[in-house]
Amino acid sequence: AGSGGPGAASSPSAWGHLFLPDSSKLLSGVFFTRRPAAAPAAARGQPRAPSAARRRPGGGAAAAGRAGSLERIRADHERALREAKETLQKLPEEIRRDIRQDKEKLLQDARGRKEAGAPGLPQRLFRQPVGAVGQEPADPEVRQRREKIKEMMKHAWDNYKRYAWGLNELKPISKQGHSSNLFGNIQGATIVDALDTLYIMEMKEEFKEAKEWVEKNLDFNVNAEISVFEVNIRFVGGLLSAYYLSGEEVFRKKAVELGEKLLPAFNTPTGIPWALLNIKSGIGRNWPWASGGSSILAEFGTLHLEFVHLSHLSGNPVFAEKVMNIRKVLNRLDKPEGLYPNYLNPSSGQWGQHHVSIGGLGDSFYEYLLKAWLMSDKTDEDGKKMYYDAVQAIETHLIRKSSGGLTYIAEWKGGLLEHKMGHLTCFAGGMFALGADGAPSDKTGHHIELGAEIAKTCHESYDRTRMKLGPEAFRFDGGVEAIATRQNEKYYILRPEVIETYMYMWRLTHDPKYRDWGWEAVEALEKHCRVDGGYSGIRDVYNNHESHDDVQQILYLRFSEDDLLPFDHWVFNTEAHPLPVLHKDDENKEENQK
Repeated sequence: AGSGGPGAASSPSAWGHLFLPDSSKLLSGVFFTRRPAAAPAAARGQPRAPSAARRRPGGGAAAAGRAGSLERIRADHERALREAKETLQKLPEEIRRDIRQDKEKLLQDARGRKEAGAPGLPQRLFRQPVGAVGQEPADPEVRQRREKIKEMMKHAWDNYKRYAWGLNELKPISKQGHSSNLFGNIQGATIVDALDTLYIMEMKEEFKEAKEWVEKNLDFNVNAEISVFEVNIRFVGGLLSAYYLSGEEVFRKKAVELGEKLLPAFNTPTGIPWALLNIKSGIGRNWPWASGGSSILAEFGTLHLEFVHLSHLSGNPVFAEKVMNIRKVLNRLDKPEGLYPNYLNPSSGQWGQHHVSIGGLGDSFYEYLLKAWLMSDKTDEDGKKMYYDAVQAIETHLIRKSSGGLTYIAEWKGGLLEHKMGHLTCFAGGMFALGADGAPSDKTGHHIELGAEIAKTCHESYDRTRMKLGPEAFRFDGGVEAIATRQNEKYYILRPEVIETYMYMWRLTHDPKYRDWGWEAVEALEKHCRVDGGYSGIRDVYNNHESHDDVQQILYLRFSEDDLLPFDHWVFNTEAHPLPVLHKDDENKEENQK
C-alpha cells in the first residue's frame, strides 16, 4: 500500500527518497516542503554587504531586517497551517493519489524530457506512411458512389459548421450544438474526429479550417470529469491520425499533451485505469452502475494502440508501459472457460460479474489484441496469443447457428447463454477476417468463412427491417431470427459496425456483394436519416413512419481502391481512425537519422 500498488509507477526505486503514504514523516512532507526557503543572498549571486555594516548593532536597518524576518516567518507559518488544514480535510485516498501523482510527474520528467526546459517532444523527421493518399477508382460506378459519400460528408460537415462549430456535436433536427458529458468541458469532438476523414477525402479547405481551430481553441486545461475511453479513441486517436496523415506538428503536440493528462487514471492498486477521470485534479472513479466498482473490459482494453503510438511519438515509454501492465494483470487471472468477463475490479484485481460479451462492454478489447499484433509489424507475440486463444474460447462457448442457418455470437452470463446479438457485435465479422492470415494454417480459411457468416447475419438484421437499417440488438429465440423483439432494441443510431465489416470483407475477398450491401446501407441512410441539418438516428427501424432521434455521428464509407490505407501499412482504431503499422525497418531508419 505504501508504494501506491503495482499500478502507481513501474519503478518504485526511482522515487524511493519521497515520503510514502504510510510514512510517519508524511505530514512534514506534505505541509512543509512545498516551497523551498528563500536562498541566501550570496547563493543567489548578489554581493554580500560590507562586514562593518553586517556587524553594526542596533541600527535601524537591522531592526527593520528583524521585523521583516519575523513577518516572513509569520506568513510562512500561517501558510503552512492553511495547507495543513486543507490536507487534513482530504480523504486518505485523495492524499495517496496526490502523492502518486507527484511521483508520476517526476518519473515522466526523468524519462521523457531530453533537455531541461524543453517542451518535451524530441525532434522527429516526418515521413508520410504508405497509402495516406490513394488513386481514383478505375470503375466509373464506384467513382460515382465514392463521390456521393463525399457529398454526404460535406452535407454533415457544412451543417455542423453552420450550427455547432466548436461544440462537440450537432443535433441535426433542432439544429443546435450539443456537448456530451463524456468529454467534460473539452470541446470540438466532431472537429477532431473528422480530421482524418477530411484529409483522406481531400476536402482541403475544410481540413485547413479544422486544423486552425485545433491550434487556437483545443484546450485540455479544464476542470472536468471525462470518459478515459471516449477521450482516448476520439481525441487522442483523431489527433494521432491527423498527424500521421498530414505531418502537422500541432497534432502530435496536442495528442501527447492529452495523453499525459490521462495518465493519472492508471493510479490504482493494480494499474487497471478508472473509467472516469477529472483531468485537473487527477481523481478517478468508475461508473456507479458497473459491477461492484469495476472497470470495463472494452474501456481499459481499448487504449493499447493509441498509447503505444504516444510513446513512439513522444520518446516517453510510460504510455506503452501503462497498457502493457494491463496485459500482465489479465494474464495472471484465471479466465472462466478461457473467456474474459466484462468487469474487473481495479483495486482487488479480481473479476466482477461473470458476464461475457463480444458486443457492448467487451467488443473492442478483442479487436485491440489483434490490431496490437498487426500494428507491431507482427512482433507482439503476447497480443497474438491472447487474441487467438480468446477466439478459440468464443467459438467454443458463444458462437451458435440458428435453425435457419445464421451464425451468431450469443452473450454469456455466468455460464448461461442469452441468444441475443448487438449491432456492436457485428464488427466481429471484419475482425475474424482480418485475423485469418495469422491463424494456424489449417484455420485461415475457417476464420475468413466465420467472418463471412457474421457479415451475412448482420446483413439479414438490416434486410428484415422496413427501413433496411439494422436495430440496436436482434434475437434468436422465441421463433425469431435476426429480429429485434423488444421496443428498446429497435432503434438505429448511425452505428458503423456492419458497414465496417463489409469494408473488411470487400478488401480481403473482393466479393462484389460486400460493396453492394454497403451501397444498400448508403441508400437507406439517404432515404431515412438525411435531414436538413445533417443525419439523424431512427427510433424504430420496423416502423413505416420515420421518427428521428436528433443525434448525429459522422459516418465515412470507403468505396476506394486497395492502395488507400492498405491493411499491411495501417490499422484502424475502434473509432475508425487510421494508425500506421510500426515497421521495424522504419524505426531503424528513424534512429539513424537522429
